[in-house]
Amino acid sequence: MEPADRIAFRPHLSGSTVLIDTAAGPVAVHTAGSGPPLLLVHSVNAAASAAEVRPLHEHYAATHTVFSPDLPGYGATARPDRLYTPRLMTDALHGVARHIRSQFANQAIDALALSLSCEFLARAASESPDDYRSLALVSPTGLSGSRPRRGPTGSTAAMPRLHRALKWFGPGLFALLTRPQVIRFFLRKTWGGPTIDQQMFEEAVATARVSGAEHAPLSFLSGALFSKDIFSIYESLSLPVWMCHGVRGDFTDYRQKAMLEGRPNWQMKVFPTGALPHFECPNEFCAALDRHLGASGMPATAQPSQAQ
Repeated sequence: MEPADRIAFRPHLSGSTVLIDTAAGPVAVHTAGSGPPLLLVHSVNAAASAAEVRPLHEHYAATHTVFSPDLPGYGATARPDRLYTPRLMTDALHGVARHIRSQFANQAIDALALSLSCEFLARAASESPDDYRSLALVSPTGLSGSRPRRGPTGSTAAMPRLHRALKWFGPGLFALLTRPQVIRFFLRKTWGGPTIDQQMFEEAVATARVSGAEHAPLSFLSGALFSKDIFSIYESLSLPVWMCHGVRGDFTDYRQKAMLEGRPNWQMKVFPTGALPHFECPNEFCAALDRHLGASGMPATAQPSQAQ
């Protein structure tokens, strides 16, 4: 673990940033607050970073030690030219979990993820169940369509020919997709309306300008980051899971959640928002998340076992 003093981009989050070693390479983790550990994982798109969890990072730093990593290829984490996969992202989360637990007497972690990263977090919890006490999945992918995704273990939606093609013309496509007006267009589709968070927009524009910013998004566009077996992963979870989503914008198809609603460890919540309810109705969102965390039994007095 070492200070992140030479990073090209850092989200505007309170606290400090360190680079930790993981099987996926060094990962930047933004840490603030004190109290029980809370892991917050941003989504995956053309211009993602931990800025997407900023309202939660700042709110929960008053009661928790908050850990908000930038996943490989995003934010303050390195962006090498390689294929980005669920395995890579899950291995990064395994490393972050080990880093957190080493500071909290190996106690289990409460964790939250957004959108496609819900798949990575769920996989990490299924592979290392002792690492996690509870999960919160915000607008999770893998629950749309008419059929659940129960493909072969570890299978993805990768299209190798498309990925090879994107290696040739992808940089130009990425440049078009990350023009400020295009980023604003896609954020409005995420919010489901014209009003978006201006600071998040500005940080999305900034992170998309970092050298290598196209590599992870091109894997995303080629399907390499989507898991074909994710519904089986969701079904395998036995720890408490709180899932929520909105009703506006492009992310409103959660037909397959009906097959999980009857499970005693799954709780569902729908917000009258777009896909990022923690930006639009933070008070209501945090109150619901607090109930989930409280129901899971986290002692409010838990403290790190060593200095941050």
